[in-house]
Amino acid sequence: MSKSPNRLLGVVFGVFYLLVGVLGFFVSNGGSFFATSGGKIVDLFQVNTFHNVVHLAIGAVLLIAGLIGARAARGANITVGALFLLVGIAGLFLVNTSANILAINAADNVLHFGSAVVLLAVGLGADKQLSRVATA
Repeated sequence: MSKSPNRLLGVVFGVFYLLVGVLGFFVSNGGSFFATSGGKIVDLFQVNTFHNVVHLAIGAVLLIAGLIGARAARGANITVGALFLLVGIAGLFLVNTSANILAINAADNVLHFGSAVVLLAVGLGADKQLSRVATA
């Protein structure tokens, strides 16, 4: 795993997002699944139950892909990075609206954009030899 930046990042981010997902259940105050507001992790990042489930799913995908191999980790990092970028952009328009089913706030947007940049940079920039198809 130490030879693949994608595997290392997948495992580290996977564990991080799994922990954030679990921690979120302790602060989300048992509100509605799709509540537009919720509890805050470290008094900064707002979450609801749906947001916690999404964090668990993202963490699981990244961790499992990182453990499987470099090719799987690279694909997961790029895919999840692109999704974070889309969620970050959408979050700019959803904060304080009734369509904010993930209970996203400004701090979440910063974290989503930051995660997107790191995941996409490593996914697209490292382990490039994995995307090459051998020709006979």
